[in-house]
Amino acid sequence: MIQESDEKIEADDDGDDVVPRISFEVTSFGSDPEVELLVKRLNRHDIIIPTFQRDYVWRQPEASKFIESLLLGLPVPGLFFATDANTNKQLVIDGQQRLRTLQFFYNGFFNPRPGDTTQRTFALTKVQVPFEGLTYATLPEHDRIRLDTSIIHATTIKQTKPAGDDTSLYHIFERLNSGGRRLTDQEMRLAIYHGALIDLVKDLNDYAPWRKIFGKPHTRLKDQELILRFFALFYGLDDYQRPLSEFLNKYAGRNRDVPPAAAEKMAKLFRSTVDTFAKSLSGRPFRLTTSLNVAVYDSCMVGLAKRIEENKKLPEPKAVLTAYTKLLQDASYIEAASRSTADQSFVKRRVERAIQAFSKC
Repeated sequence: MIQESDEKIEADDDGDDVVPRISFEVTSFGSDPEVELLVKRLNRHDIIIPTFQRDYVWRQPEASKFIESLLLGLPVPGLFFATDANTNKQLVIDGQQRLRTLQFFYNGFFNPRPGDTTQRTFALTKVQVPFEGLTYATLPEHDRIRLDTSIIHATTIKQTKPAGDDTSLYHIFERLNSGGRRLTDQEMRLAIYHGALIDLVKDLNDYAPWRKIFGKPHTRLKDQELILRFFALFYGLDDYQRPLSEFLNKYAGRNRDVPPAAAEKMAKLFRSTVDTFAKSLSGRPFRLTTSLNVAVYDSCMVGLAKRIEENKKLPEPKAVLTAYTKLLQDASYIEAASRSTADQSFVKRRVERAIQAFSKC
């Protein structure tokens, strides 16, 4: 099993506390789906429960209490969905613990995991005596029908304006998931912008030379965010505006369904750039101290990638080392990589300096 870690990151978003000005037109409607229908749609994958680091956290007694509430006809908290414009499937923004609990109970096993050799039967526990020990299959008929026909109120949203920019989902997701351990920006992106681009980023994150440069996989997906950051700045530097998180959200949203040919080109460029740095620099690059400096990383990666894209032929490792060493001696570059690193002028300055430096190798 690959071990994960919280790799130390230096100057990450760098106090970028700019609050984006957001204005959306969002439609919403309420519905009251029956529990049986919700489970069927979950099993068909018509309802998508996001996959990110935070796992199912309810214990079996907690899950049993939720099922018991429905059997008793008690009200339960509602669900919050967002409609995927491309597939019409529904993304769960709030309510995944409740929905997974229902799915587990109907399917018979509590929190099954891939690779498990044994599975725990989902029998109700620490509930009222009439329900204690019952599974969905052993529920008396009148209780089964009551559970099947129980309704859970659901609110479904869909952004109508601006077109082609569904970042409203990110902000809604952020506000509804503010309790407990707050999700990171990249964890929310995996949930909201799932598609070909996110799949590409996750695949590249396993690339061995990248793992050598970054270190062990990051528990909160910072390594995946850095790959996304590289693509966003490489292809969209001219459009960059603070805050950085919103810039990455918009890039992920616009390119979530990147075509296969474009994804292949992006993957080749990323791997070529990482390969070249891995061969050219001893130790672990992009560190002004012991921690990975994100500003050095993004500018150097974009700078060398521009050189590779334009010249096609990979530069010699010695020439890359010389360019990198001189760049880190450039006072103006170091300033742009060390303070207010999300500032628009500093981002563009350090990337332009890096492009200029690596163009000569």
